[in-house]
Amino acid sequence: MISYEPFWKTLKEKKVSTYTLTKKLNVSTGTLSRMKNGRNISTHTINELCKLLDCKVDDILIYISDDE
Repeated sequence: MISYEPFWKTLKEKKVSTYTLTKKLNVSTGTLSRMKNGRNISTHTINELCKLLDCKVDDILIYISDDE
């Protein structure tokens, strides 16, 4: 399972609000909603988030085994 928990921590560390993401950086509210609900987003979106936040993929998501 993919978890976006690191994304929310990265936002907090970089002091970027979801308002800033949607209004100033043009990230859709649908993308944020999908991430909040643990649903899939595209690799293109992950790439764009990494660019916007100047971070690595593991600052956006992690894989958690179903066994955990």
